[in-house]
Amino acid sequence: MSKKALIIEDDDNIAELLRLYLEKDGFEVAAAANGAVGISEFERVAPDIVLLDIMLPVMDGWAVCRELRAVSKTPIIMLTAKGETTDKVTGLELGADDYITKPFEVRELLARVHAVMRRTEPPEAPSRVLSFDKLVIDMDSFELLIAGKKVEAPPKEMELLFHLASSPNRVYTRNQLLDEVWGFDYFGDSRTVDVHVKRLREKLEGVSEKWSLKTVWGVGYKFEVTEN
Repeated sequence: MSKKALIIEDDDNIAELLRLYLEKDGFEVAAAANGAVGISEFERVAPDIVLLDIMLPVMDGWAVCRELRAVSKTPIIMLTAKGETTDKVTGLELGADDYITKPFEVRELLARVHAVMRRTEPPEAPSRVLSFDKLVIDMDSFELLIAGKKVEAPPKEMELLFHLASSPNRVYTRNQLLDEVWGFDYFGDSRTVDVHVKRLREKLEGVSEKWSLKTVWGVGYKFEVTEN
């Protein structure tokens, strides 16, 4: 899926040059020649990055940056003929992610575009799928697969198994499992954990020699994985 860029620039030659290079780089590009239209286009397009000139008619780049930052964290690169440090500081304080002074090399600008987008991309969500020999614990779909077959398991059993299997060979006390799986405000007792482990064992025992749900007597439970 291609990324979208919005150019807010009143110099037609610069805007067209940027459009050509960004499209060649795989972006879908929208453009606006003044600040007010730029804000409207931002709402319409929902771009992944904004290239924003400072000296704009109707509404200058400072005002546009302020407006965009009030509603979005979309990365913004300021473009301007001004190179004074105070202008750069102003742009960054308003929430711009980078600042490039005209005239600029298009290759440098594209490199900055990619660098800013990498920096501002949200981190990938940690995987909620664990796989072991003949066992898949998929918390995204709340599915338990044993030897390739789906086995029905209530949500709390799934959560308990996932919690144990996320840290193989770590021993958890019953109270730790109550706090971390059921929540600190749960008013049940440790027998709740025992009952859920018993039900899980009925589903899991004998499936594989490479892992097992173990009782550590006098302490609690662990998901034991053997080294091969």
